[in-house]
Amino acid sequence: MARRRLLGVAGWPVGHSRSPAMHNAALEALGIDWLYVALPLPPERFAETVPALPASGFVGVNVTVPHKHSALAVADRASAEATEIGAANTLTFSADDGTLAENTDAGGLLDALGDSPRGLRALVLGAGGSARAAVWALTRAGASEVSVYNRTPKRARELAESLGARHAEVPEDADLMVNCTTVGLDPSISPEAAAVALGLEGLQRPPVFLDLVYGKGPTALERWARDGGSRTVGGLEVLVHQGARSLESWTHQPPPIDVMRRAAEGFQPDGA
Repeated sequence: MARRRLLGVAGWPVGHSRSPAMHNAALEALGIDWLYVALPLPPERFAETVPALPASGFVGVNVTVPHKHSALAVADRASAEATEIGAANTLTFSADDGTLAENTDAGGLLDALGDSPRGLRALVLGAGGSARAAVWALTRAGASEVSVYNRTPKRARELAESLGARHAEVPEDADLMVNCTTVGLDPSISPEAAAVALGLEGLQRPPVFLDLVYGKGPTALERWARDGGSRTVGGLEVLVHQGARSLESWTHQPPPIDVMRRAAEGFQPDGA
C-alpha cells in the first residue's frame, strides 16, 4: 500500500498556525488525498530534520518564523525571488533535483493587494524577513518609491540599501503603507496607541494600508487606517495567497482560494 503523501508547516512555535486547516480544506476540495501537518521544530533541529522529511513521505513544507533564512541554507536550489530576498517560506522535495527553496511571501502580498502598486509611493514599516519580502515585491512591481522605516535605523538602512529602496528617518506620508511589525497585534491596544508606538501620529492615513499580522479581527493599526478612510488589507488575506502559491507549486492545480480563505477565517487555535 502506497504511503500517504504529506505536506506541512515548520516553525517554532507553530501550534497557532492556520496553515494546516487552510491547506487540508484545499486538498479535500481538489480531491487530493494528502495530509498537511504542523511540524514544531526548534532552531537547533531544523537543519538536521528537513533533509529527512522526503523519506517520511513529505512532498514539501511551508516554513515560518524563525526558519526562513535557514530554509534557504538547507536547499539545493533556490528561486530568484528567494535568493534576492534572502529567505524562503516554501520547500519542495524532489528525488531527482533535491530541495528547491522558494519565497511566495512576496507574490502573496501582491496578490492580496489586488491593485498594482506601480507608480505608488510605498512605506514599509519594519526591517525583518517579512519586510524584506515586501520591499522586494513592491520594488519589482514598479512602485515609484519604496521607503523603509524601523525603530532601529541601522536595520532599516541596511535593508533599504540591499534591495534598492530608501531609508526613511521618520515615518512619512505614502500612497501605500505596509506594516511588517507586530505593533497592533495586541487586541487590547487602541488604534491611537498603536499609531503612536510607530510614530504615525500626525500622518495622513494612506489610501491603502496592508497589515501582515493578523488576529481574530482587524488589528489596531488596521482600525487606525480604516478610521481615516484607508482601504485596508489584512494579514490573513496575505496568508491565504502565499499559501495558495505554495499549494499550486506542489500540486500543479489551481488553488481553491475561497475554500482556503473560509478555512483560515474559521480556524480556532487551542485555548481560543
